[in-house]
Formats: sequence, C-alpha cells, structure tokens
Amino acid sequence: MSYRLPPLTALRAFESAARHLSFKKAALELHVTPAAISQQIKALEDYLGLAVFRRLTRALELTPHGLAMLPKIREAFENLADAIETTRGFDDGPLTIAAPPSFASRWLVPRLPRFSSAHPEVELRITSRSDSIDRRGETAFFDDGLIDLRSASSQVAIRFGVGAYPGFRVDKIFSPTYVAVCSPQLPSRERPLGCPDDLRQHVLIHDDTVNDDGHLALWAQWLDVAGVDSIDTRRGPRFSNAVLAVEAALDGQGIALALRPLVESDLAAGRLIAPLAIAIPSRYAYFLVVPEPVARRTSVAAFSAWLLDEGRRVEPA
Repeated sequence: MSYRLPPLTALRAFESAARHLSFKKAALELHVTPAAISQQIKALEDYLGLAVFRRLTRALELTPHGLAMLPKIREAFENLADAIETTRGFDDGPLTIAAPPSFASRWLVPRLPRFSSAHPEVELRITSRSDSIDRRGETAFFDDGLIDLRSASSQVAIRFGVGAYPGFRVDKIFSPTYVAVCSPQLPSRERPLGCPDDLRQHVLIHDDTVNDDGHLALWAQWLDVAGVDSIDTRRGPRFSNAVLAVEAALDGQGIALALRPLVESDLAAGRLIAPLAIAIPSRYAYFLVVPEPVARRTSVAAFSAWLLDEGRRVEPA
C-alpha cells in the first residue's frame, strides 16, 4: 500500500509545537531553529491546504483542524517508538535521572542503595538540575534530549512543580509540607522558641527555590496560618536553593521553612528540631516524568515502581 503523507519532519515539528504551543520550545526540543520549525509547519499547512495553528501576537493556538490531528499524530509517533523498542528488544543502557538539587541530595541519594541492591543490573546516573523546578506554574518542557530513540540509554526526570507535562507519563511521588526547623542549639532562655510569636527574636532564613510571583512568600503564608502578624517577613538571609537554606539552619544561623521529607533524617538524628507544630502545604509536588517511548524499558519500569513505592512511604501531612 502506498501512503500519501507529508514529510515526517513536518509532522514531528507539528507534534512538538502543538504540545508546547510554542515554535521556540519545539525548536529547542528538536535541536533546530524556530525558523526551521516555522518552515516545517508552513510546508505541512501547504500540503493540507489548511491552517493547523493560529499565530497570535504573543501566543500560538491550534485551529480546530490542528486539534483534530494532534491525538492521532501523537499516537502514531508513540506507535513508531514502540516498534523501535520491540526491534531493539529493550536493550537497556544506563538510566539517567535528572532531579532538583535538594531532592537529589537530601531524599533520593540516601535511598538509592536500596534500589541498587534490588536491581544491581541497572546502571544509574544522577544529575542535579535547578531547572527541574517549575517556574511561575508554567508547563514544563525538556530541551536536553530527554527523548532520544537512537540511544540505548534512558533518561527520566523528577520535577518539583504542578504536574502539567503534556506528552509525558506523569506520576506523583509525594506532596510535601513546609515546617519551621532550626538547630537544637538555637533556642535559648533569652530567645526562646516556644510559640510562633517568639520568631520576632530570631533570624528568618529564606529559600528562594520556588518563584512566588502572585503568591504570599513562604514565611508570610506560615505566619498567616499561625495567626501572627506584624513580623517583617522580608528580613533575614536569602538562599537560591533549599540545600543552602537547610545548611544555614543546621549551622545555627536562624530558622528556616523546609520541606519536611527532605529534612526527616536530620530531625530523626537530632541535627534539626521543629519546635513549632505548624505545617503548611506546598503548592508544588514531586513528580516522576517519563517519556512515553522509554516507559516500558526494563530499567525505567523498575526504577519507576521502586521510586513510587518509596514515595508512598512518606508520611502524609
């Protein structure tokens, strides 16, 4: 049977641009220029004799024709990926996990010996990436070749965000809460920490990992729940990631709001204390994000099952 199809490169450009609603992001994902994506889309529209996108001033929208095409085009590429996987026989290479720095160092790495003991055949590579955290609630995309069917190696991501990652298999690992923590040496007779109002006498440590545009800052949220006002939440040192903020708290420099699962071992060992029994939920959660074409690879399936089981062990707030 002879198939009358437009070039596959044009269809791939359409699928990526439709998923991101952005020629620029599609270009980054496919390692070409935005102009090349635009040319591929024009070639597809010329072939079809109709428009698949509406080009707005600062946005991109799918037309009804584009919306109708997208599910079938995506399914077709997933079927192609499955065919390649079947032909290759699931010949697994190394498994790379990209994760936020604080999650990787304070939660994932200490647990990895359990995975390696159960699956010694899987070669793991852990990368720590600050761009594994959503910004301003935007839909995330991956520009680092997360999907590369030419390679036997696999890549998956752990993201701290809202969970909206079109085109990927997404599973929630856990939803953390923020608690106020400090060194056990910090409270004193002169500066106690028996109630939230005592924070007036202490340094507030700030973690700027999550951009809070449009939201109350973390300390402002916590104090609002605690029913305390007239404390200047802008004072105190600011750190660009949670690892640094927790290190400052461990060093006795002040009191920090930390994601409880990431400091659980420090609390259990007495290196940190949580003197104030107030917790606030994070508006973000941790998600395992897996490209559909590699989801069934043996190493990816094993790691996914293990990680989600570990996540279920996190005590609910």
